[in-house]
Amino acid sequence: MAGVGFSLRPLGERPGYTGLVGLYGAAALVSSGPWLLSVVGLLLIGVLGRRFSADPQGVERFQVCVTWLLATSLVLSGPLQLQLTRYIADQVYLRRSERITPNLFGVLLVMSVLALASAALAAHWFGDEPLGYQVLLALGFVILSNVWIVTCVLTGLRRHGPVLWSFGSGYFVMLALCPILGRYAEVGLLGAFVAGQACVLLAGLRAVTKELGCSEPIAWGCLHKQAIRVDLLAVGLFYNLGIWADKLVFWLNPATSRHVAGLFRASDVYDLPVFLAYLTIVPGMAVFLVRIETDFAERNSAFYAAIRDGAPLSRITSLLDAMVDALRTALADIGRTQLLTLLLCVWAGPSLLAAFDISELHLPLFYVDVVGVLLQVLLLTLISVFFYLDRCRLVAKLTLLFLLTNALATWGSYRLGPRYYGWGFVVAAAVTLSVALTALNRTLRFLVRDTFMLQRVSA
Repeated sequence: MAGVGFSLRPLGERPGYTGLVGLYGAAALVSSGPWLLSVVGLLLIGVLGRRFSADPQGVERFQVCVTWLLATSLVLSGPLQLQLTRYIADQVYLRRSERITPNLFGVLLVMSVLALASAALAAHWFGDEPLGYQVLLALGFVILSNVWIVTCVLTGLRRHGPVLWSFGSGYFVMLALCPILGRYAEVGLLGAFVAGQACVLLAGLRAVTKELGCSEPIAWGCLHKQAIRVDLLAVGLFYNLGIWADKLVFWLNPATSRHVAGLFRASDVYDLPVFLAYLTIVPGMAVFLVRIETDFAERNSAFYAAIRDGAPLSRITSLLDAMVDALRTALADIGRTQLLTLLLCVWAGPSLLAAFDISELHLPLFYVDVVGVLLQVLLLTLISVFFYLDRCRLVAKLTLLFLLTNALATWGSYRLGPRYYGWGFVVAAAVTLSVALTALNRTLRFLVRDTFMLQRVSA
């Protein structure tokens, strides 16, 4: 996302509240638009499916299966997303953009092979499902894994318009097909979903090739031994696993879940409140995009430019102070925004749950999950800052800590009883955030010294 905020800055230059609303509205669309389209699209597909399908249970099976497809495809593609993003950043810096598309195709080929192999390994557990359903599940898994790769390329190139267009067109196709295919229950709905995701992938690829062209069919520079960044691969795996760790603990525990299809299980006591709570991430992500990817990014670039240009130490120190001030402002604004969102959820919680037909018995869990989301947005902010400061190994350790604490604390909350459900996620985010803040404080304190000491000295 680095640099995306700069393209949004002109929106904030309009006078009065118009500019402010335009800036943060665009930031919300860029940061959360694809995810929101996915959530809203799936909810609408569920509504249409219940209307046009004679099997309500099939609609539920469809939604659970798609949730698993989203989760597993993000985990599988996470490492290659960050590896490719770093390679693209290097090529853009070296003014070799013509290398991006061939390497994208190489990564997509590897991603497809990995996804197909994973689907083949899982096929044993889906033997009782219809063959057509198995094929659609495997095809959807492969396409989704590739969608995340193409989306990260467009985002890295600051082409957020094509990202929104590709997701919007794909989910429009899905909704258009639902009345036609809904009569075939979950098989028809899954077919509509796969068709829509294929449109997302094709639209994204068209945007990339139109922007950059294609100098050769395929290239492997991104995956050469010299280019591989093990720390980034680890971050991509650990972070995505960490996000889903608490859900997996409840899904894989027979006491808190039920079988749906093959390996896929659903937790009636946990799923709906936590996914509803994640909708509250949107305001914080909008502020994150404006404050970190614009204000902080600008001062970070000025700081390192001064070092490269041999500026006096006093100038470098003053730029570091400005960067720290921007970071403090960003954390404060994000925290205030998410806290206000939390208060609104407390006030409107019963109405929100009623709107989604969720029992008020889930209200305490919903409140706890909103607190966890607040902490997670702050943690994501610090992770982005560490990426700017090129502390990738530290990020790998932090994401591993988040994964382990989320899994262990969630299991502990299950053992304590329903009253403590959701607190595992909160504890994991709070612990990791505390460690990250301590590490950030030390990193910024010695940043000038470490930046000079870590440079290679030519003979």
